[in-house]
Amino acid sequence: MEKKPKKRICCAIYTRKSTSEGLDQDFTTLDAQREAAENYISSQKHEGWLMIPTRYDDGGFTGANIDRPALQKLLSDIKTGGIDCVIVYKVDRLSRSLMDFTQLLEFFDKHNVAFVSITQAFNTNTSMGRLTLNILLSFAQFEREIISERTKDKMGAARKKGHWLGGKAPLGYTVKKDSKKLTVNPQEAKLIKEIFRLYLDDNSLLKVAHILNEKGYRSKQGISKAGKSYGGTKFSVTRIQAIVKNVLYLGKVKYAGQIYDGQQKAIIDEKTFQETQEKLKQNRVERKVIKNTECTGLLTHLLHCNTCNTIMFHTYTIKNQTRKYRYYVCTNAQKRGYQSCPNRSLNAQAVEDASVEYLKQIFSDTKKFKERSQEMEALLSPIWDTLYPEEKRKVLRALVKEIYYSSETKKLGIKLKGSGIKLDFDIDLKKVRGLNKWHKEKEIENEPKIRRNLILAYQIQKLMDEDKIPSIKQAAEWLNISQSRLDHILTLLLLSPAIQTEIVSNNSQAIDLIPEYKIRTLASQADWNEQAQAWQSIKKELSQN
Repeated sequence: MEKKPKKRICCAIYTRKSTSEGLDQDFTTLDAQREAAENYISSQKHEGWLMIPTRYDDGGFTGANIDRPALQKLLSDIKTGGIDCVIVYKVDRLSRSLMDFTQLLEFFDKHNVAFVSITQAFNTNTSMGRLTLNILLSFAQFEREIISERTKDKMGAARKKGHWLGGKAPLGYTVKKDSKKLTVNPQEAKLIKEIFRLYLDDNSLLKVAHILNEKGYRSKQGISKAGKSYGGTKFSVTRIQAIVKNVLYLGKVKYAGQIYDGQQKAIIDEKTFQETQEKLKQNRVERKVIKNTECTGLLTHLLHCNTCNTIMFHTYTIKNQTRKYRYYVCTNAQKRGYQSCPNRSLNAQAVEDASVEYLKQIFSDTKKFKERSQEMEALLSPIWDTLYPEEKRKVLRALVKEIYYSSETKKLGIKLKGSGIKLDFDIDLKKVRGLNKWHKEKEIENEPKIRRNLILAYQIQKLMDEDKIPSIKQAAEWLNISQSRLDHILTLLLLSPAIQTEIVSNNSQAIDLIPEYKIRTLASQADWNEQAQAWQSIKKELSQN
């Protein structure tokens, strides 16, 4: 009886090195990893193992994420077929992130691809093998975080001593190749002094930028390590502002909100620098009084007064020092008096609710809109109410060219973008008294990011339980974020009830300072008691810093 030939197992070798140091040598760490893997495949020839000649080498890429060209090519080739097994020298060569590694394993399982680490014997097809993998990867991730913390501490200590930590030299300085220290560039230093002088004389960042550009001055030019040129552009207001606020020109350095003596020579004297900061502070106060930047409506730049053919701007009033009432006011009425315009002002909540309701009616017509854009789907989806105001504004601006209203005809008009469709609806907004709720965007933005993401995760989960969301992929498209990002947000639901309660209700500063990656690591622990201990350690560490 003939023996059945062994099934061929096509093996792909993946190698990785965190730094690019030494990659120009004849025999590198990547070559050593590959050679060890080739020998392992040769020892399994009797099992039908064959090596794929394609190289998947990532030199100079961290294992903290999966944004690596060779790894992405490997995943792409697995999708097309022809790969039965992925071989690495050690587990952390594939990934140092527990969550990324788990997702990679799921991807391998989905495409019936085995995974082998030649220096760590385990089988991914068994539960014990998976447990071993997770334990090993947990230690790899712990090691990476320790290295990161040590590097951060080292850089912090150097910064406190006034050292320049590298990077592109700022305008006014050059970096000595031998000592890596900042030295004054005489020609550029004259320009820096001129910028400070112009600002103190003219009291305007915009005017300073205009004068410099008129004289032909440009930003600092140079060549990056990658060989790409940078700089040489015209001066902008933000660039001028960054220069006049930079303590480097005072001979100082800034680290973690504290000012330390720097090792570079000062270009600007103490008196000039302080006068400049006082001017900046004074101008900020004056601009805040003149311009109301804290109040942005959903229909900003979209709503027009049909009678006066002018834009209606969003504003508010405060009554009894407790309640804010929002309005859209006709520009013509504001400039020339309310008697010149029948619209005058409109209840903001009423006109916003009516506009959104009519837009939903318009785009629900499947005969007119057979192909739906992502913005249409977002507007019609149950996720609409969970979007932040800024996201809602982006959707409306993508769909609507103009919204207009006339108190004389009592008609609300909507002109769509692209299609040229223009529709009118009968509604008396003067009689519609909405709740006139204040969109507390500032308050929302000031909430800790972890708290906002946890609440969003609950909203998404609730909609999924009610079968209002077909899939995570669809929810990610509606929210205009990647699916992997939404998966990260949903992992917050794995936290213990006690931790979730503290995130939602505790207003301590520690909640706002906790990095998201630490929360995701915390959520990956199944034991709530271990989560509680780790949670206390994280808060204690932050309180000591």
